Amino acid sequence: MSVPAYHIAVLLNETVDALCIKPDGVYVDATFGGGGHSRALLSRLGPDGRLLAFDQDPDARQNLPADERLTFIASNFRYLDSYLKVHKAENVDGILADLGVSSHQLDEAERGFTHRVDSPLDMRMGPNLPQTAAQVLNTASQEELTRIFKEYGEVKLAYRLAQRIVERRMEISFERSTDLRPLLRGLCPPDGESRLAAQVFQALRIHVNDELSALRDFLQSSAHSLKKGGRVAVISYHSLEDRLVKHFFRSGNFADAPATDLFGTPLRPLNPVNRQAIVPGAEELAGNPRSRSAKLRIAQKA
Repeated sequence: MSVPAYHIAVLLNETVDALCIKPDGVYVDATFGGGGHSRALLSRLGPDGRLLAFDQDPDARQNLPADERLTFIASNFRYLDSYLKVHKAENVDGILADLGVSSHQLDEAERGFTHRVDSPLDMRMGPNLPQTAAQVLNTASQEELTRIFKEYGEVKLAYRLAQRIVERRMEISFERSTDLRPLLRGLCPPDGESRLAAQVFQALRIHVNDELSALRDFLQSSAHSLKKGGRVAVISYHSLEDRLVKHFFRSGNFADAPATDLFGTPLRPLNPVNRQAIVPGAEELAGNPRSRSAKLRIAQKA
């Protein structure tokens, strides 16, 4: 079976190995994308095994393998609990999620995820999301734009950028990436403009797709949906995501406020399997530079 040129699965063996696949088990790929992780999972499942794959991006359908063991769910993974009940799979043996934007999404200019080419300011992962990045730039208050850039992009001069956007849209509305890029000039040294653009576009993408709230919902649903001893493996790509995953695995909440019972036993639904995040090795980095920021964390249902 040929694999579509859509996305190179990151930390493939490490992630699938982490789930300790049972041939007759039930598993979830919460971010199907190019299907690389799903294919690896299916290769280890027997005829009675089952895989449920989630993806809200309609383009992901083109990568579905012809395999009756696979059930595709065209939805955001934040609704994991609900859809597993619909498909009579409330208690699963393992769940994986790769939180990265796929190579396909980055390379398709019309999706608007990259600042490197002239493209529409869309950035929606799924077509049913209410706002594009352009609409956010054209309607959000200066205070809201400041919060978005500061909180989701860690942009140092977030207030100044928001001020420039509000002033600019009084003359012309934002439609394309080339409408936004010129406003970044002077906010950092010339050699840092590309990094600043990446931070700004990341912030808009996270806001448009409500990514951090969706991740919180997914992590809580994962804890409910796993069988005792089942595992969840999550690959994150920036500190905001990784912090949520690490805190929830370690403390059972997102404030990282550990709670214990009267005997000092941690009150958390999942137990971390690895203390330090697993990262790509030199060979993977050489073959797929986009994997450089990936971090894999694994937890097991208590």
